[in-house]
Amino acid sequence: MAKKTKGNKKKEPKENYFKGVKKEIELVKWPDFKSVMKNTVATVTLCLIIAVFFILLTLGLSLIKGWIN
Repeated sequence: MAKKTKGNKKKEPKENYFKGVKKEIELVKWPDFKSVMKNTVATVTLCLIIAVFFILLTLGLSLIKGWIN
């Protein structure tokens, strides 16, 4: 089987890469503080609701298991 040969591509210097990254970062629309806080509160609230649900589910199942034994 024949080996694949690599083309004669020149490597670009690293600084071009970092300039490209900087250019892309400048295009990003960053959220404002109010939006970040709103999403943070919503996430923490949802996590607490789910945690309470599973705690109650565990307690309920433990209670049912106690009635069976």
